[in-house]
Amino acid sequence: MRSLGYCGDTDADYDVLQWDTREDCEVRQILDRIADKWSLLVIALLDRRSLRFTELRRMIEGISQRMLTRTLRHLERDGLVTRTVHPTVPPRVDYELTPLGATLHTTIRSLVTWTETHQNEIAAARAAYDKRAAEEQAQTEHEAAQRDAIAHEVLAGRR
Repeated sequence: MRSLGYCGDTDADYDVLQWDTREDCEVRQILDRIADKWSLLVIALLDRRSLRFTELRRMIEGISQRMLTRTLRHLERDGLVTRTVHPTVPPRVDYELTPLGATLHTTIRSLVTWTETHQNEIAAARAAYDKRAAEEQAQTEHEAAQRDAIAHEVLAGRR
């Protein structure tokens, strides 16, 4: 029996188009959550040990307090992170990966390893693309300038 959020399966006959693109697709929602940059960073940082909110905020450059709070709440709701409040003044709150979150970190580590392995190829592809795009833009601008010159001559009665 399929769940209400079923949008496709991930058996051996993998097809990226199997997932429904509707916003209510459970698979899409989970992928959107775990693949955002803040969630990836939080999961990576929590792999080695539990961290306090302030430690996480200090370690993640560019994240606002509101966004970190939101990210941690979503990860906690999804069962990937646990939140422990210690009854001290001021309250101390620690976050750590759940066993489920640890399995996700293994996958993330594979993605990071792939990125590190292929970063030079990607940089070369980007440079080649940027060069082609700049050449195409220059060609388009040159052709537009030629058309403008001809149109100006026509309007001036020289052609």
